[in-house]
Amino acid sequence: MTRPGAGMAADIDEQPAAYARLLSAEHAGPIARVAAAIAAHRPRHVVFTARGTSDHAALYGTYLTEIRLGLPAGLASPSSITAYGARPDLSAALVVGVSQSGGSPDLTAVLQAARNSGALTLAVTNAPDSPLAQAAELSVDIAAGHERAVAATKTYTAELLALLMLVEGIRAGDGVLPAAEQTALNTLPELAARTLADPTPAQLAPRYRFAAQLVTTGRGYAYPTAREAALKLMETSYLPTLAFSGADLLHGPLAMTDPDVPVLAVVGSGPGGQAMGEVLPRLGERRADVVVVGSAEVPTTTRIAVPEVDERYAPLLDILPLQRLALSLALARGENPDAPRGLKKVTATM
Repeated sequence: MTRPGAGMAADIDEQPAAYARLLSAEHAGPIARVAAAIAAHRPRHVVFTARGTSDHAALYGTYLTEIRLGLPAGLASPSSITAYGARPDLSAALVVGVSQSGGSPDLTAVLQAARNSGALTLAVTNAPDSPLAQAAELSVDIAAGHERAVAATKTYTAELLALLMLVEGIRAGDGVLPAAEQTALNTLPELAARTLADPTPAQLAPRYRFAAQLVTTGRGYAYPTAREAALKLMETSYLPTLAFSGADLLHGPLAMTDPDVPVLAVVGSGPGGQAMGEVLPRLGERRADVVVVGSAEVPTTTRIAVPEVDERYAPLLDILPLQRLALSLALARGENPDAPRGLKKVTATM
């Protein structure tokens, strides 16, 4: 019998190799061609549609799109199309469906409706023959390989990297990344391996074994990481975890934090991390149990250090110790994170 968590552990460990594979010419070339086609189309805004873990990758995509391309970006509400029959005018948009399985009918319906309205459509998926990929004009294969555990780990980070490569390729115009950008990206596999070698997340698991709830927080590029960490903790340990942007945390939810409500704060060295400078002291005033994850060196009792990289790349590293923490905490609480109760690998919604 396979030991509990073995599948999730293997999936997590494979992420450095998955980064290297996606960055190889075999997979980077097709992404560059898709990026060049999008750049030539010149969309005026970008709409992402996704569910679950992929929704957090899509949120990361909105930050990249607005910051790096200067285009308005947002997340679609699939229910407006599938449940209410709305047909928004997306004729000037790039509509991107992000899904590890490509099998959710509502996301496929959004891309079909968008394509019918004249939008340029793109599927970002780990299943290039899926209904989502077939519904889109363009597709990107994230090439993560088979994922053993129900809880997504390596497909999430592969989605992040694919979106990063895509956006930077669009920014370049011809899909070809500048040499300095490519060199920086090529360091990610080694940095990911180094991050995963840190034993701190497993050592922290007993600290939260009997927690009743957690809070995760971050700003900018770190906010999708906070959201994804919360989901991983909930689906593997069944631990209620609330995710807030650092700014939204100060608009009310801060009141719930205290020594009995642990906080995982994702704090990097870029503008998003600097913006967290007003959040951490307020958590200190509440005597909250705070663990900081990221490259920023901030005064705190506990920190999971992550190598410093350009802030755009940080989500590819910051999530890794949080995945490890979710795995270790689930095992400490006597759960099997490979097969969370009531969940399947593919969730079909309409």
